[in-house]
Amino acid sequence: MGKKIKKEAETFQKDVFDPLPIESKTAATAVLMLSSPEEEVLAKACEAIHKFAEKGDENKTSLMCLGAIEPLCRLISHEDKTVRRNAVMALGVMASNNEVKKCLKTLDVIPAVISKLSPEENIVVHEFATLCLTSLSVDFSYKIQIFDHKGLEPLIHLLSSPDPDVKKNSVECIFNLVQDIQNRAAVQRLNGLPPLLDLLRSEFPVIQQLALRTIENITTDSETRVAFRNVQGFDRILELLATKEFSELHEGALRVICNCLEDSEAMQLIQTMGGLEQILQFVGTSTLPEAQANAAKAIARMAQSSENREILHERNVEKALTDLLMQDNESLRTAVCQAVAAVSKNLSSRDTFRCLDAIGPIVQLLNSEGSELRTAAAEALSSLTNSNNLNAYAIYDAGGDELLVQQLRDSCTGAAVYAASVLTNVASQEELRRSILAHEAMPALVELLHSTDNNTLISAMQAVASLACDAEARLELRNVGGLSPLVQLLKSIHAEIRRNACWAISVCANDEITALELCSAGALEILQEINLSPHRNNKFSELALQKLLDSNLSLKYSLTGHLSASDITTDGFYDPGQIRMGHQVPTLEDISKQVVNQHRATIAVNGKPPDQSITKEPDDHKSDSPTETTSSSVMSSKRSSKTPSKMKGKGQKEDEKKKDEDESKPQQETVVDEAWSLPYDAAFHNLLKEAAESISPLQDEVKMYTALAMLVCEAMGGQVEPEKLHDFLWELHISELKFEACSNIVLIGKIKKGTYFHRALLFKVLADRIGLSCSLIRGEYNRAWNEILIAGPKKRYGYFHPESYIIDLMHQPGNLMKSNSPAALAYQTI
Repeated sequence: MGKKIKKEAETFQKDVFDPLPIESKTAATAVLMLSSPEEEVLAKACEAIHKFAEKGDENKTSLMCLGAIEPLCRLISHEDKTVRRNAVMALGVMASNNEVKKCLKTLDVIPAVISKLSPEENIVVHEFATLCLTSLSVDFSYKIQIFDHKGLEPLIHLLSSPDPDVKKNSVECIFNLVQDIQNRAAVQRLNGLPPLLDLLRSEFPVIQQLALRTIENITTDSETRVAFRNVQGFDRILELLATKEFSELHEGALRVICNCLEDSEAMQLIQTMGGLEQILQFVGTSTLPEAQANAAKAIARMAQSSENREILHERNVEKALTDLLMQDNESLRTAVCQAVAAVSKNLSSRDTFRCLDAIGPIVQLLNSEGSELRTAAAEALSSLTNSNNLNAYAIYDAGGDELLVQQLRDSCTGAAVYAASVLTNVASQEELRRSILAHEAMPALVELLHSTDNNTLISAMQAVASLACDAEARLELRNVGGLSPLVQLLKSIHAEIRRNACWAISVCANDEITALELCSAGALEILQEINLSPHRNNKFSELALQKLLDSNLSLKYSLTGHLSASDITTDGFYDPGQIRMGHQVPTLEDISKQVVNQHRATIAVNGKPPDQSITKEPDDHKSDSPTETTSSSVMSSKRSSKTPSKMKGKGQKEDEKKKDEDESKPQQETVVDEAWSLPYDAAFHNLLKEAAESISPLQDEVKMYTALAMLVCEAMGGQVEPEKLHDFLWELHISELKFEACSNIVLIGKIKKGTYFHRALLFKVLADRIGLSCSLIRGEYNRAWNEILIAGPKKRYGYFHPESYIIDLMHQPGNLMKSNSPAALAYQTI
């Protein structure tokens, strides 16, 4: 007991010496002092932390790491006013730091800060509490918390505070909050419009700007616009427009008016008050270019609504804007061009601008030194040429096509984007396309395909797609190396870029040579990958892949297992077997280099008689017939069948330049560099000749199909009963052919024992050459079949209704089985 009393005495004596001054030179000590039970120590510690935090962002982070945030959050609710004030000051300054904001999310500090906005607190507390909320309110999660804890109402009350800093912080916080839709409507319900309008008369420009931006934001809400009219908001805004000293506020004031003009009642009200005339007066009569520019910007904002565009058209706004183009002021011309772009969304206005000869002056603005003006001029032309061919020709007559191509190389991204957009619109006319290409637009567009800006890439690809509908444009695109960057854009993580790349590739793939080069650049594999993805797959990627496959039927059949009746096979077609989508299909040349293996043989078609020049013998072996000048190396010829091959590094343009020279050289010289060619299949050629002579003369369609089926069956080993299929040793026969040719490629005409998929392929390639229509479908377990359409005996709705049949080539050659019938299903499966 005595020891305890003695200890308490010692403690009391220690307390007696606390008033001694203690100096600390580290923030860590000040943070430790935040846990003191003494109010004076707490107040000084908070004050020191506040001063330290004001010195920089690094100090704020340091204080957070030392653990200052949690005690400060506790002390802002301290019962001592000085401690509370200093803690709020420290926290208000620190809240601007991003790391501090993250830390505060775990402490639920918003209710305590909002409580400091009460009228009982002094102005300093109001200032730093609103400063804290202003910093936090930029974060969406904090916006929700402030709204849920009813923080908007006290902030609106503080808009009438006598202290300008409190006003500034409060209106800025409200501005941050009204970025969220629910807060916009809440401001109106809490009667926040009158104090905001009063702030427009503040002597501090920053407060005026914040108030005006807040009003601009909340007037996007329809109920707020009604309230704005009821509290005579238009009077205050028009008052700003009439005051020259507030010229910096004119643009924002006009934007507020534009928001309100979305309501027809507001349009009527502003017309009654003379507001529309006041705005147009800025355009027509003001001597201040800045005022005219602001009015032009307001017109651009007003023209976002189709109804407003119609009213502006009735007021002949096109004439006023055209007159302004003649003034030598860059900022004014920029605003006018932007207004023209907006107003021209109205079809009648596009025609009016052309009749007023406004297009020529806008075209000449493409020569301006200012990049912003060049961009605005191109934007205006883009809008003027949208679905308007006459305006496109007006640009052409003014020499705009050459200037637009030059602008594609503009260092300003926006200028290049809109220039490409104009060229996209203008390129719908064939004559204008030729002119655009003559000014070397394609090389400039290819340069843009290497851009890192998404909008530039999208506009460039759209222009490429518009121009590439002509074969000459596709030739130039190949020659300038435009296919490779186009293919690489398929890998973009941005969906819009991928879609436009797919569209451009689908247009280019209409040209067989271009399609083959696209495949060589890897387009096929990338498109397969895209289409296998549930998130990246789209209609454009499916179209692009289909276009590429249509130009490479060997790939199409290998990947999809289906050739339609419209897919006409030619020499050089080959079947390497089913390849899973997403995997690469080897070329015939690649397969020819493989060592003979146990894998499935690749079946190839080549019935073209050989060109004797490929034998590399003297000239007397050249063919005398002009019809036999095509080399059997169909895989290396760009006029060959739709078959992928190793593309040589020559551009098509070089080929065109040397065309006459190549034709004049001996044929044996043109094949010296050919590393490999597909051998001639004489047996298939004989089959084709027999089919043409014996089947083509037949008049009945069914008889033609039946005769062809019997010819195929006979050539492939004859009729085989289903129960004797195991005795039909076609695998051994194919293996013998592979080893005989020392190759994994087997010519289809050499097959004398063929199973379902051999016969179906032979039937398809023969049918394509003699004009019979049929499809080829691959099944499982070495099955394949052909579907044909035969006109039914009955007329339906005045037309013969075609019926689908599968033709038997194996068991009862020529037998037609209705698709999906039991017999057809049995033929398709084991």
